[in-house]
Amino acid sequence: VQLVESGGGLVQAGGSLRLSCLASGSISSITAMGWYRQTPGKEREFVASISDGGSTYYGKSVRGRFTISRGNARNTLYLQMNKLKPEDTAMYYCAASREYTIVVITREDKYAYWGQGTQVSVSS
Repeated sequence: VQLVESGGGLVQAGGSLRLSCLASGSISSITAMGWYRQTPGKEREFVASISDGGSTYYGKSVRGRFTISRGNARNTLYLQMNKLKPEDTAMYYCAASREYTIVVITREDKYAYWGQGTQVSVSS
């Protein structure tokens, strides 16, 4: 499975961005998917996850502002980011799991596949 993120960029505080992640390869093996982010010198942070059945879960810092969704073809993952803040500045990574589960996944080590990341920068 290969994951390619897109949609990052520079935006002013209060603005919006929509990230996309396109999966290719053995996508039938994918169950839950998620978004993580990382800034230099810090650990990767959980942002959001969506289960195989469409249940969602968000990290506390983005709850109420970000929305995770999957395309109908199940090979695309989205992250709609609204009311962006400077502290949202980070490299954003798409992740896919092949764990046999129907629930969301928040543990980083349960994701088998990772994209290369897309940079999001929010100016104040």
